[in-house]
Amino acid sequence: AEMNHYVCPEVNDGTDIDIVDGRHPVIEKSVKDEDFVPNDIHLDSREQQIMIITGPNMAGKSTILRQTALTVLMAQMGSFVPAESAQIGLVDRIFTRIGAQDEIHAGQSTFMVEMIEAANILHHATDRSLLILDEIGRGTSTYDGVSIAWAMVEYVHNHPQMRAKTLFATHYHELTELAELFTNIKNCNVAVREWMDEVVFLHKILPGGTDKSYGIHVAKLAGVPKSILERSKEILEELEST
Repeated sequence: AEMNHYVCPEVNDGTDIDIVDGRHPVIEKSVKDEDFVPNDIHLDSREQQIMIITGPNMAGKSTILRQTALTVLMAQMGSFVPAESAQIGLVDRIFTRIGAQDEIHAGQSTFMVEMIEAANILHHATDRSLLILDEIGRGTSTYDGVSIAWAMVEYVHNHPQMRAKTLFATHYHELTELAELFTNIKNCNVAVREWMDEVVFLHKILPGGTDKSYGIHVAKLAGVPKSILERSKEILEELEST
């Protein structure tokens, strides 16, 4: 803990999670050319029960989700944690729906696995649970996916017994409208800056939602042929205009 600049968290019998300058204990060790960018996370059952996190791929949404879960787990097992300070209310379970996997041998598609995991979470979470949800609804058509994700967020917010603290990362920008409808849902985004037709990832959480995913830029970074990128931009402009 001393070597890695961890701090002793305050674990209490409340329900708030308050992490100041939290870091990912594994990723911060593997960052080569830049220092790891810490982030604050605050969740409670009164004003900020659900955080909807938007922002492009590569910006660090999944890292923020994972480091929050790890910090809560480390604190409750008696460890010091990678943060400037942390107050952690007791959590009964950490539920995660992250990534994608197929259970082809069992006849289950990626989306079916996603829905089975989501159903398990929604049936068993309590007001002391921490939910880590990454890209719910992405395995089906856009309208289907948005509808399922929207209804799930509403359910977690409105359920009288559950009201679990939730980090919900999504590319469905439509979901940012939920913060206007429900007082206990807040939007935040992982910051980027555009500079000379390039995108710079800042890896910092800011208040408010975003309306861009920068998917074509990420495809460019991956080495997708230039002609495909240019055609993608044309198609995107057509779709957005209609």
